[in-house]
Amino acid sequence: MNAILKSPFAWLVRREYWESRRGFLWAQVWAAGAILAISILGIIAAEVARVRFGDQVQFSSGGLSEALRNGFEHNTPGLVQALDGTLLSFASIGAIVLTFVVFFYLLGALYDDRRDRSVLFWKSLPVSDTATVISKIVAALLVAPLIAVAVVLAGYIGAQIIASLWFLAHGLNPFTLLWVHAEPFSLWLHLLAMVPVNAVWALPTVGWLLVWSAAVRSKPFLWAAVIPIVAGVLNFWIGLLGLPHISYRFFWGDLVGRALLSVIPAGWIAPNAEYLNSRGVNFVHGDQLAAIDFSAMAHAFTLPEMWVGAAAGIALIAAAIWFRRWRDET
Repeated sequence: MNAILKSPFAWLVRREYWESRRGFLWAQVWAAGAILAISILGIIAAEVARVRFGDQVQFSSGGLSEALRNGFEHNTPGLVQALDGTLLSFASIGAIVLTFVVFFYLLGALYDDRRDRSVLFWKSLPVSDTATVISKIVAALLVAPLIAVAVVLAGYIGAQIIASLWFLAHGLNPFTLLWVHAEPFSLWLHLLAMVPVNAVWALPTVGWLLVWSAAVRSKPFLWAAVIPIVAGVLNFWIGLLGLPHISYRFFWGDLVGRALLSVIPAGWIAPNAEYLNSRGVNFVHGDQLAAIDFSAMAHAFTLPEMWVGAAAGIALIAAAIWFRRWRDET
């Protein structure tokens, strides 16, 4: 283990973290901190309303207010559901932040080295282009998501501490009402288990963005985003003329969508819908958590979309490595 941690590849991954920690770590911390601040402000607003209007105040549904209401009523299922909602609120914001951070990190991963010509220094080291590119992929698909999941747990624990103080102020025991339930923490384990599933699903976008990051002389975002859009418009006009064209749903969903949006966490849930429906999962009636249970994740690996996209992503990554080898500057 010590040899692995001190290997050149491990140092490459550390380099990616230290150069991108403002996005990987601090963006997540600030997002979680914003949720905690909003929660505190919501508690203050609820208490001010109670002082002014007395018991006529109705707690809003969702989050800590719903947890307190269910605590008063000793409604354990409702309380656990509210705690799950609190954890998922941190997870949802963390997923949004992670999507933007990883997307723009990959766009600049190989381009920035060429723009500031530091690529010449890194190529002088005894490290292959393949190892360099793979270290960036590991940073994007494993390091950044694992940090996000850790911050989600830290944010949830912070919310639990705030809720505990609020419960104590109302004469409720937070230890028996808040901390004894396993489900919010088991739900967090599901988020942790999603990391490798999301990583395989994201490979098409990873490869697509790295190709443009390695190949173009300027503005990789425009190349990565504009080319699919222009191709889509041309395909649309060809269809209007009655000429053979690619199905719009296939083009925008399976080509453009997979190329640009596969880094969105849990994007594999929609293609997994047939399996979920066969198990009686009903999103309308609040069965969303069943979509990310362990059996649903395992079944996602049987989807053709998963492996066709992964193969395309690996081919694009190979192309990015080739461009990295032959392009030294912008």
